[in-house]
Amino acid sequence: MDNLRTNAAPAGQFATKTHPHTPFTVLPSKLIQVTTTPTLLRVRELAGEPDLVHGFSTLVLGSVGLTNALDPAAVYETRRRFASELGLDPASLTTIGAVHGNRVARVDAPQDVVEGVDGLITNQPGIALFATYADCYPIVLWDPEHRAAGLVHAGWRGTEADVAAEAVRSMAREFDSNPAHMKAAIGPGICGRCYEVGEDVASRFDQRFVRDTTPGKFLLDLAAANLAQLEEQGVREVFALNLCTKETGFLPSHRRTPDGTRFGAIVAIR
Repeated sequence: MDNLRTNAAPAGQFATKTHPHTPFTVLPSKLIQVTTTPTLLRVRELAGEPDLVHGFSTLVLGSVGLTNALDPAAVYETRRRFASELGLDPASLTTIGAVHGNRVARVDAPQDVVEGVDGLITNQPGIALFATYADCYPIVLWDPEHRAAGLVHAGWRGTEADVAAEAVRSMAREFDSNPAHMKAAIGPGICGRCYEVGEDVASRFDQRFVRDTTPGKFLLDLAAANLAQLEEQGVREVFALNLCTKETGFLPSHRRTPDGTRFGAIVAIR
């Protein structure tokens, strides 16, 4: 589809143009371009936005997940380093509580955590929207016209509940954002080749995003489902890293290693 624009980019940003009705594909040949494992990932098309800061951490930086962390102090230090790597004040980190729903909150000042939500939006500089992931998808939203930004945490439950669409609608309500003038980026997450689910989950999704495997098992393409949501809301420019967490060794994956390790996403306005 013409409005999904993806390009190979430095520091692990490998992507290929896809159609939302087919699983995202990572080109293995691109991997030979990596000579060192990146500390941070960015979507090239958004990295050039002068008023937007965004990034995804990798295991080179360390885990940013507190659940089951053996050393919480080390996790907090990794979070501080992550923010600092992006030129942000670590004290501005404002965390998505992540309950696998579709609630989105506006934030106008930094706070430790916003409970009960899976999306945060802001039009204020000095706030670093933050969430942790280990197979779920981070989605970055940017409205350059009104200098407003959002970050979404989209697992299968949130995707089923249209959390990405709700974040776009929330930005339209709160900031008068026009979806046609917004840009979105889908970060790393488990791909449609690897995300095997049972019929109880697969049956909740449009069959465009589901493929049969073994009896009673299905492959679910959450990235394509979220892309479709964004397009249906009128977002014309959607970009993707096309990095699968399960297939990428420098990213944590709950399906690969369910140990509580997490990567992070940060979105902020300069």
